[in-house]
Amino acid sequence: MVREVDEDELIDAWTIVGDEPALIGGKRGPTRLGFALLLRFYTERGRFPRGRAEVPDEAIEYVARQVGVERTEIAFYDWSGSTIEHHRAQIRQALGFRECTGAGADALTWWLADHVTQIERSGDRVRDHLLAELRRRKLEPPTTGRIDRIVASGLSRGEDVPFDKVLSRLSTEVVAKLVALVARPATRAASWRVAPQCWRRSGRIRAMSA
Repeated sequence: MVREVDEDELIDAWTIVGDEPALIGGKRGPTRLGFALLLRFYTERGRFPRGRAEVPDEAIEYVARQVGVERTEIAFYDWSGSTIEHHRAQIRQALGFRECTGAGADALTWWLADHVTQIERSGDRVRDHLLAELRRRKLEPPTTGRIDRIVASGLSRGEDVPFDKVLSRLSTEVVAKLVALVARPATRAASWRVAPQCWRRSGRIRAMSA
């Protein structure tokens, strides 16, 4: 259930300002009101509402007065389909935001591992850092499930960072000896004879026996 919004919050979060009237201009009726609500919601939260239920009634009435549309017109705004997708694309472009792609999610996972999870192991706090970084990079947050996966991966990879830093300073010969040292007796001789394969991934060096 959406909580009530007081007058101060309405003014701070839902007042149409700057170049926003120009973006809204040219649209009529429910399209005009729906676009204005999407724009203000995205500007404040860095994401779009998941549907009508996330937009407070007080905000709808307040924005409707500003754009000169009856608040009841929001009932005719389609919260799915090509129109709202076009509106989202317009707003992203105007505000300089981009969708978070697979490559972007992987980069954020490594960022968490390198810069956050070394000192913060609380999933909720790591999530807060991630959301702040998404906003700083002007990336639209992905779905809740995907955010959870990025956080979990960041925490998991963060456990390996100290090991990776040490490993990156070792020579191939030393790594080969370490691999052989922990190998089973039956495979130890083979491990000593075959140099480990090393590869670099996002600045890390990992090793495994061939």
